[in-house]
Amino acid sequence: MATPATPPSGSSGTHTDQPLLILVLSPRFDSPSFANFSLSRRDELYKECAAALDGGTVLSTKNLEAITDSIQRAFATVDANLSTWLEQMDKEDESGATATAMFLRNDVLVVSHIGDSCLVISRGGRPQAVTNFHRPYGNKKTSLEEVKRIRAAGGWIVDGRICGEISVSRAFGDIRFKTRKNEMLVKGVKEGRWTDKFISRIKFKGDLIVSSPEVSLVELGPDVEFILIATDGLWDYIKSSEVVSLVRDQLRQHGDVQLACEALGQTALVLTPGTFIFCTDIFSCFPNLIIEYD
Repeated sequence: MATPATPPSGSSGTHTDQPLLILVLSPRFDSPSFANFSLSRRDELYKECAAALDGGTVLSTKNLEAITDSIQRAFATVDANLSTWLEQMDKEDESGATATAMFLRNDVLVVSHIGDSCLVISRGGRPQAVTNFHRPYGNKKTSLEEVKRIRAAGGWIVDGRICGEISVSRAFGDIRFKTRKNEMLVKGVKEGRWTDKFISRIKFKGDLIVSSPEVSLVELGPDVEFILIATDGLWDYIKSSEVVSLVRDQLRQHGDVQLACEALGQTALVLTPGTFIFCTDIFSCFPNLIIEYD
């Protein structure tokens, strides 16, 4: 789900001086109540980010360290509030959500990201991947760093999954890997997934899943055509250059972002039958307008 903030003013050839914030939240529901609650978390994340960035003033500094610190505080606040809510649920709730937040001011794009989606920019038909997958498998630098962090916190990886359960390493919620790690161990023994002897050796030193975002600052220019966000269910099977080419051709034909997104989805289903692809968003028509599609 994408949430735009203040829309660009005017339709001149330049980006707006007013900051624009777009959020893409990808929830995983373990209970029906989380579906509605996740909407409020989306709104809260928007408000927290806007406040932390001082209404866009921090963005104008182009100081990545200051921007990162501000956004990390916002993400931490939202995660703490969500975790508190989940802990108050009557049943064990394993819900969580990944998120990608884009902040645009003038010709500067700041991307904050947790989870297994990827944001790609088309620059004159050439793909530029801005985010990395936060998951505990693969030979990419980010994945190796995630595995190292998880093991340092006392966790382990089985078949590319944290404690053999989940394949994403940064997210909101997922409290069984944060505040309820010991309860997770006890439950695992009851379900026969591991033994008392095994869990007696486990000493947790931190959260296995974290909500600290990866933050990137990108200078935009006239070569930027559109931005695409999709889960790893797309990028693991289709090259980013092929995705950009398909979307670019679609937008050239009719300029309709929704149709382009649907065409991409249909192509992905043909090439990757049975693969789950969630939350594909195209933000197009730079520099005059940004259009969002769910």
